[in-house]
Amino acid sequence: MVVKKRCLLWDWTNSSGPGNPGVPWAMDSVNFNGPVSSVSNWNTWVPPELKGRAPYRPMIHLERELKAPEWDWVWNSDQPIVQYFNEPDKNNISPERAAQAWYDQMVPLRQQKGKKLVGPAISSDENGKNWLADFMNRVSDQPPDFLGLHYYGTDGNAAIRYLEEMHSRYPQPIVVSEIASIDRNVGSVYNFTVQLANYMDNADWIFEYGFFGCMRNLADGFVSPDAQLMQADGHFTELMWKLQNEQPMVPP
Repeated sequence: MVVKKRCLLWDWTNSSGPGNPGVPWAMDSVNFNGPVSSVSNWNTWVPPELKGRAPYRPMIHLERELKAPEWDWVWNSDQPIVQYFNEPDKNNISPERAAQAWYDQMVPLRQQKGKKLVGPAISSDENGKNWLADFMNRVSDQPPDFLGLHYYGTDGNAAIRYLEEMHSRYPQPIVVSEIASIDRNVGSVYNFTVQLANYMDNADWIFEYGFFGCMRNLADGFVSPDAQLMQADGHFTELMWKLQNEQPMVPP
């Protein structure tokens, strides 16, 4: 039986738009019958090339998505799960402001539209942990349905320890909306990915996770070129083929 937990992190530039032809055809190479559970593009609009083949995860990326027209798209979306804030601890969004918007907009979205809410996906350093603790304290009577986390590093065992630590602190099932090895050694990147994918597939308290990322160009100098899931021409890397087809994953 296939365990469907792997969210495809599909960069918004893969979709066609003004001045950007994109590579929408690449979506047709995704195996939606395998472990891929959903698609996210860090935005509030559905990639047209998805064509209903998997659930979409709208994201309130920053505070701008709390305003029209993005907020209207979220409010009127037929998708069941909404993600709230992407690394607010690194984007100058205070826990106080995040909690206020949570009560003003996200809680009514849950109550009136029946959405499940993923809490703010914080970075895994101490600042991120402290930010999350402050936020969760402020929303204790209306907590998120899922705990949002990110993890970047080189040591798979350290990643697992972090996930287990956060699981012990908070009762919500976890959505790891971004995770990847930042090692510059291809073998280490593969070992990290295999170890974490297999671990998260078997952890019943992890609802979903997404390896970063399916995009043609490196997002920045922090991420590892060897962790890319898409080549510059829009075709998938070997790691992407393994992620969407193998379960359990095996090293190359």
